Amino acid sequence: MKTLYLECNMGAAGDMLTAALYELLPQAQKGAFLDTMNRLLPSVTVTPRSAVTCGIVGTRMEVLVHGQEEHSHDVALGTARDAVHDHGHETAHDEAHHGYDHHHEHAHEHDHDHDHGHAHHHHHASPADIAAILANLDVPEAVKSNARAVYDRIAAAEAKAHGVPVTEIHFHEVGTLDAVADVTGVCLAMHLLAPDRVVASPVHVGSGQVRCAHGVMPVPAPATAHLLTGIPTYGGEIRGELCTPTGAALLAHFCGSFGPQPAMAVTAVGIGAGVKEFPAANCVRAFLGETEDGGREAVSELVCHIDDMTAEALAFAGERLLDDGALDVSTAPITMKKGRTAWALTVLCRPADEERLAKVVLRETSTLGVRVRRCERYILSPSARTVETAYGPMAVKTGRGFGIRREKPEYRDVARVAKEQGLPFQQVWEDVLAAAREGRNE
Repeated sequence: MKTLYLECNMGAAGDMLTAALYELLPQAQKGAFLDTMNRLLPSVTVTPRSAVTCGIVGTRMEVLVHGQEEHSHDVALGTARDAVHDHGHETAHDEAHHGYDHHHEHAHEHDHDHDHGHAHHHHHASPADIAAILANLDVPEAVKSNARAVYDRIAAAEAKAHGVPVTEIHFHEVGTLDAVADVTGVCLAMHLLAPDRVVASPVHVGSGQVRCAHGVMPVPAPATAHLLTGIPTYGGEIRGELCTPTGAALLAHFCGSFGPQPAMAVTAVGIGAGVKEFPAANCVRAFLGETEDGGREAVSELVCHIDDMTAEALAFAGERLLDDGALDVSTAPITMKKGRTAWALTVLCRPADEERLAKVVLRETSTLGVRVRRCERYILSPSARTVETAYGPMAVKTGRGFGIRREKPEYRDVARVAKEQGLPFQQVWEDVLAAAREGRNE
């Protein structure tokens, strides 16, 4: 199984994760990655820079907006309530990784001069504005979908931390652009690497306090703490905010489990370095390799019974849940009290996604409650390959583990060929399976 392991001994930030994953890409893909990143947003440039931390050579991903590097590559957020504060130059989440003094958490437009000699005119973007930016990016749909899900996590966590609706959350415009680059960079690199499994270490969040627009807040910052709910974390002697909200959201979205590095044959190592010097190497390390096929993992099962929705509305809810990261969604007909016909909706998800997807169920269906079952499952390691057939290249899905191997053609490819050539679906299905067996035996 192609496995990606993320070592977060010094926490995580969006640009550090981007740099670590970038180092894992084959040389040809590195060029394609940078070409894509540098044409996404007209005012943003992304450049990998060699960096050294405690004698270890890695990469720092430099993101420039209008030719300048913003004080933070992480998401800068505010709420409508922030407008009543006199922010001046008070700091928000201290970006220990980057070595920056502060980033600004404003919710109103203003001018001010930074101590490094240039001025910015600040505007703000709503979550809807961010969704529009992501929708227009020239990247695969899967990358957009993952980026949207990451931003949804961040906005929900910030809203919870501030005690306001998500609609009152605002993104600082310049910070928004480099944050979009960070989030999209990680999502694009994940898409290119296509790991079957992503595991991360427990996350070091740092310790102490940081000054923000509201005053002095503890580490981890409230939004980061919400994002890391259900994920093993720890503090330590190092003072500062080591895990940023964007880093936390990316880990929560992509990682299926957290713990020690599994036994794996490592094929590549990536090091994403921060700027600030610490007694320990300030980096995220990423290990790509092969682990034994098949395994056991923790999952959460969300269940509810519904008797007052149309089949079409319920199907739409299922599609929305899958788009938002559910592992599987199923419905089964049941009979409730007084002989009422109904549906049992079951959603399988990662434990870290449990609360977020439960809220999606409540929002998208008519149920008044969702039951949670926490369990484990044995799985065959999933993968996919392309086989040559009489119909041209066709995708085949594979599951392997515990001495078992199963294959089946990709439904969409089979359906497309059956329609185009006027053939029975089953005939095309069996022809592709035969070609897959032939290719395996060659």
